[in-house]
Order: sequence, then C-alpha cells, then structure tokens
Amino acid sequence: MSEEIKHECGIALIRLLKPLEYYQLKYGSWRYGLNKLYLLMEKQHNRGQDGAGIVSVKLNLPPGKDYIHRVRSIKPSAINDVFKKINAPLLKAEKKSPKSIDDPNWAKLNLPFAGEVLLGHLRYGTYGKNNIEHVHPVMRQNNWRSRNLVLAGNFNLTNVEELFQILVDLGQHPTDFTDTVTILENVGHFLDTENQKEFNKYKKLDYSNAEISRQIADNISIANILAESSKKWDGGYVIAGMIGHGDAFVLRDPWGIRPAFYYINDEIAVVTSERPVIQTVLNVTADNIHELDPGHAIIIKKHGEISIDKIREPFEKKSCSFERIYFSRGGDKEIYKERKKLGELLTPQIVRAVDNDLENTVFSFIPNTAETAFYGMIRGVEYYMQNEGKKKIVKLGKDITEEQLDQIIALRPRVEKVAIKDIKLRTFISQDKGRDDLVGHVYDVSYDTIRKGLDNLVIIDDSIVRGTTLKYSIIKILDRLGPKRIVVVSSSPQIRYPDCYGIDMAKLGDFIAFKAAIELLKETGRENIINDVYNKSKAQIGLPKENYINHVKEIYAPFSNEEISDKIAQMLCTSEINAEIKIVYQTIENLHIACPNDLGDWYFSGDYPTPGGNKVVTKAFVNFIEGKNIRAY
Repeated sequence: MSEEIKHECGIALIRLLKPLEYYQLKYGSWRYGLNKLYLLMEKQHNRGQDGAGIVSVKLNLPPGKDYIHRVRSIKPSAINDVFKKINAPLLKAEKKSPKSIDDPNWAKLNLPFAGEVLLGHLRYGTYGKNNIEHVHPVMRQNNWRSRNLVLAGNFNLTNVEELFQILVDLGQHPTDFTDTVTILENVGHFLDTENQKEFNKYKKLDYSNAEISRQIADNISIANILAESSKKWDGGYVIAGMIGHGDAFVLRDPWGIRPAFYYINDEIAVVTSERPVIQTVLNVTADNIHELDPGHAIIIKKHGEISIDKIREPFEKKSCSFERIYFSRGGDKEIYKERKKLGELLTPQIVRAVDNDLENTVFSFIPNTAETAFYGMIRGVEYYMQNEGKKKIVKLGKDITEEQLDQIIALRPRVEKVAIKDIKLRTFISQDKGRDDLVGHVYDVSYDTIRKGLDNLVIIDDSIVRGTTLKYSIIKILDRLGPKRIVVVSSSPQIRYPDCYGIDMAKLGDFIAFKAAIELLKETGRENIINDVYNKSKAQIGLPKENYINHVKEIYAPFSNEEISDKIAQMLCTSEINAEIKIVYQTIENLHIACPNDLGDWYFSGDYPTPGGNKVVTKAFVNFIEGKNIRAY
C-alpha cells in the first residue's frame, strides 16, 4: 500500500500443557514457550509498531512467590526491547549459577517469565496517546489469585460512552476514558461478581477460606464472565485474557470482524491473529489450525481442559475484507489466492482504461504489498490477450500467414518494475510534520522502461485512500518516464466511509473518494444534498445507537463509480503533469467474488455490521461539515 494505514493489533497466547520439565527434556530448554512467543510476535510485527508487551502467569506457586510478571515497551523496536528485558535476569542468573539456569523448577521459583501461560501483544493505538500506560497487556490486580485479570486485544468499540456510564452507574470510578480501560473494568466487575457468587456457595458448605480459593480456581465459569461482560459491546474485537490462578481465554466478536486462529496438540495451545504465523513457528499444516468462530471463546482452564464455548449468538459473518486485501500476511494460502483474484478481476476495466491498446501498455506495481494482486492482474491480461489472439486466428482462418501467426502468438503483457521505494526516507518522513514537502521523493523510477509519448503505464496498488502519496509523489515521478497515459489501479474499491472497528480511518475528510463526491455535488448544483444529509445526521446526535441511519450514502447516490473515479483522477493531476491520468477501482461485487468468506465491506459500502457503525459515520459527517478535525469515536 503506497499510503500506509495503521491498523489492527496482534495477539499471541500460549498455554503450555505440560510441566516446564517436559520442554527441558524434549526441546533442551524450559524457555520453549518464550521462544515460540517471540517468534509468534515477530511474525506479526506488521500488525502494530506502537508498542509491545508480554505477561506470564505461573501455575501452582506457593504463597509469597510472585506469579504474574509483565513487561512492556514503546521503543521503536519494541519486541526486541521486551525480550531484552525478559532475558536480562536470565543472563544475570546464568553468570551466578550456570547449572541452576537450566533447572526448570529453580527457574520457576526464581526467574520472571518462567511460566506456563504467556500472552503477548503488538499495539497500534487508534485511541489514546502512545504512552506506556496504553500498551497491552493491561492488568487489574488483587490479592486473590482468581480476581487478578490480564487483558490484551485487537479491538475497537463504538459505544465507549455507553459502557463508561454503565461502570459509573455500578459505582465504579474509571481512571481513563478509553475502550481498553472500559473493557478491563467491565470484565473485572463480572470477574469479581462470579468470584463472590462462588465464595458464597462454598461458604454455605462450611469450606474454609483457603479451601474456597482452591474451589473457585477450579470451578469459576469464564464463559459466564464473558457472557455478562460482552452483552453491551458494540464493535470488532478479539479479547485475550488470563486470570491469576491460570485460566486463559480468547473471545471473538459475534460478527467475526477481527480475526483469531488457534492450534492445539497435547503439548501446547496457541491463539494468534493470523494463521500463517502458527504454521511457520510450530511447523504445522493449515488444516490443523482452526479459525475461532464468531461469538465464541476458546477457554483453557487451570488444569489444561480446553473448550470452545458460544458466548454471544453469532450474526452474519462480516470479517474485515481489508485483512484479505492488505493487512494480514500474504503467506496465508487463502489470502494469497484471493489477492491474485482481486488483480485478475480488474482486467475488463483495465482494458477499457487503455482503449484496448495492450501492445503499447506497460504493467507494474507499487512495491511491495500489491505484488500478489499484480500477478493476478497479469494473469488476467494474459488470458484476455490469448482469447483475443484466438479470435484473430479463427477470423483469418486458412488465409493466415506464418508471419501473422507469429505476431499473434508472441503477444504478451509488457511487465517492468518502474517504482522503487526508499524505505529509509519513508521512515524519516513518517516522523516529520512537514511530510508533504518530502513525500515526493519516497519513490524513484527505473528510467527508459517506457517509450515516451507512445506507451500507457498501468500501475496497481492495494488501495487509494487519501491520495496524498499519489498526488505529491507517485504520479509526478512516473510522469518523468513520459508515458502517454498513467492508469492507477486499486485492487480494493473506493474507501468512502470511516472504519470504527480497529483500522485508523476515522475522518471522512481524509478520503479522496468522499472529497470527490462533495466536489461533484457542488459542481452539479446539488449542494442541497449536502445540507439535507447534514440536517438528518445532526438530528440523530444523542439518539440510542440503534436508531441511527447512515444518511452519508446519499452523498454518493447521484454518481456512478466511474464518475467518482474520474473526479479523483482530476483532483490528483496537478498542472505540471503531462500524461493523461486515469483511476480504476475494484468493484464491491468483484471484491466479494474474490473474498467470498469475508464480507465485511462497510468502508466501501457504508453497510456497518453493528449499530455503532452508523453512529460513527453520522458523527464523522457532522464533524466534517462543522470543521472539527477530530475522531468520530
């Protein structure tokens, strides 16, 4: 993606199902779990660079021993910094007592993170400042083991205000207004409630307090806690958690918006945000890795019993299609095929955009994430050219000459790598407020790959969101090659609406498609539509989220996709550009053909899976009209 969108977080939960001695004997190290956790996090570093954190829970330690350890970091290489901190006491102990360091029993009693339950998190924050207090995992501590709560997640809730008020009405005093704190206190409240219920039950049976603690740890219902906690949650979420006595869980939202995958054998249970990382780290096939069903939780009890429990009644699955287009690692067997299909399905639009002049067209991609879609696009163009060649051969029939046949057979798409990304420069620019002055040099080109004034240049990207990099960098640089026409192709549809479930796309005014539609309304004398949508949207502010309607759809209704695309091309073309500029977007229909099992398309269609989505887009439009450059959630 030429315009980076920061997005979902990543989780990695590991539950060792054998004692640490087992891994020392079989794998040569009791640190087997820690080593796997490092790899699972490193393989998911694409999911968040704002921070990283790890919590370890040790099972069955005697009183007086610390059984929960946490380390977090917001340094640029947060994962490495976290594990550097974890390894520091190990290295220190190794110098003092080299033999003891390999004794799992000694390590468990004396070293942090020598535990059986491990939870790692990679953060990109869509809400709150990037300070260490906002880095997951977060903790709610108590002197009772079964009341200690650790949470980390990939989530964004649309109704934090509502949930915050519920906590206040319960008598709590939350210390921060974020969905992280709100969820932590929400789950913590029902954890306390469940603990108290179990305590009262066993107290009536004349158990001692010490015995009651053991009974609670064995019998407390994580499913009940999650069911009560999540009743009012509106948003996309995968919430991973641990209880101090050793229970662990991962809960997925009932729409399946955010992804979660798990693998279990007799040694280990693993849950992550992406499937290929489990395949790679544990060397297992995709068939042995399962997707956690929407509305369900995987619950791992203290003694190792594992169950998949339905917590919320699932709705129609609306898993995020941006995971398929861009965010998730392309090594997933299904995602790789889907991205190729997205490129292939663009063929008819591309052929029209170059006026069927494929012999004088060069194809390329904007490095590097669009490469898979590029392969699909080339395959689609090859099929098209082959079919056209067959038609010519049939038409010429027996009169075809050998020279004509050679020319037809020789036709192939012309492929060049024309755009080269300067990664170091990109890193520098991302930290600079005056980025527009520098962004023009993020990409360079391979000169003499285009015949000046003769060739079209088709270049594919994952998506076109703001258009900033295209306008101030890519189009200007590609124009230096002298193409007759530059066709920029997006393998995703037009992004028209804000996301509110974890992707950092919160403001309507950031979207080039929205700005194009507003300009078209003004140019065609339809400003009244803008005013009508504003009045309807403003009238909804303050209503229950279930009563909101997405009136912003009316902004786009008068225009075809092609009209908006043409307007975008006009807006991105500055006066110094010599080439004709065309923009081609994927259609929503083709998106669903390519990704049939992941139908979440609200940022393209405006069809939000939860009521809170309509509330967010409404507030975003009101903010835009009123000139408020703030988030809508």
